Amino acid sequence: MAFESTPGRKNEQSGRDVAWIAGVGAEAGLGAALSRRFAQEGLTVAVTGRNADRVRSLTQELSRGGVAHALPGDVSEPQDVARLVAELPKGPLRVAVFNAGNAVRGTPLEITPDQFESTWRSSTLAGFIFARAAVPRLLAAGGGTLLFTGATASLRGRGPFVAFAAAKAVLRSVAQSFAREYGSQGIHVAHVIVDGGIDGERLRSVAPQAVAAAGADGLLRPEAIAETYWQLHRQHRSAWTHELDLRPYKEPF
Repeated sequence: MAFESTPGRKNEQSGRDVAWIAGVGAEAGLGAALSRRFAQEGLTVAVTGRNADRVRSLTQELSRGGVAHALPGDVSEPQDVARLVAELPKGPLRVAVFNAGNAVRGTPLEITPDQFESTWRSSTLAGFIFARAAVPRLLAAGGGTLLFTGATASLRGRGPFVAFAAAKAVLRSVAQSFAREYGSQGIHVAHVIVDGGIDGERLRSVAPQAVAAAGADGLLRPEAIAETYWQLHRQHRSAWTHELDLRPYKEPF
């Protein structure tokens, strides 16, 4: 029988259920919001991001009311991911979230091959490496949830975002492939298309005018997105969602 999660469930022999969140950066960002949401439900949260100071700061916050482990590292590097898997906290891995990525702006004639490849590595190759490492642990636990963060660019390209669109479109195919291969074995794989700006530190620092123009609830709130991820994890196996899109009510599509 496929796993159906229970908030804060404990295994007497191996400890709390574990959620591994990769792609955690700013304190006011989606990765941090996801970590808080799963910690709130009593899971042990393993936090991974390339900035070790930010990862440790967040885990200190989470540890005040829950259990969290700082696992800084680069999920686009196979050797780093092998180390991270070995360092995951004890307990059945029930949730693995790939939230990493790197958007480089540039038209097809402006962006360099190195920039294109770098975007693919951080958004696509990293997603494959992360999922490939997480799946054996999810299977060993008897099932769980594997979630990928997508974007508008997952579905359609635009000139200034050629590298990002190519990377996210292929990541979508990676998610589909994992779902078809491991869904019947109890792993719920879902791809979340974030269609709109996220009201976090990154957007507020690089495009404050866009934030101001968006107005009230014109941007996606990280906590609201995180709630959807939690609900995906809670879905009954008879009605799993593989792909959904999230956007502010003002966002045209």
